[in-house]
Amino acid sequence: MVYDERSKNRIKRAEGQLRGILKMMEDEKDCKSVITQLTASRSAIDKAIAVIVSQNLEQCIIENAEKGTANSSIIEEAVNLLVKSR
Repeated sequence: MVYDERSKNRIKRAEGQLRGILKMMEDEKDCKSVITQLTASRSAIDKAIAVIVSQNLEQCIIENAEKGTANSSIIEEAVNLLVKSR
């Protein structure tokens, strides 16, 4: 699968958030601030997962349409990936 810049940028943002959280912990910032940032990071990662799965699903459906094969197993696999990521 080819990952577009949008997907890569989402991961880079999450990476920056995690580094910021680590810095906050090293600076002994309060728990509420750290948890708030952790929650934001988790949300960013969840969104990245959704984007990547949806792009992959779209790509697979197009490829299957060109081949004339069924999509039910691919859709089931995509749903399982999303469920597993939670």
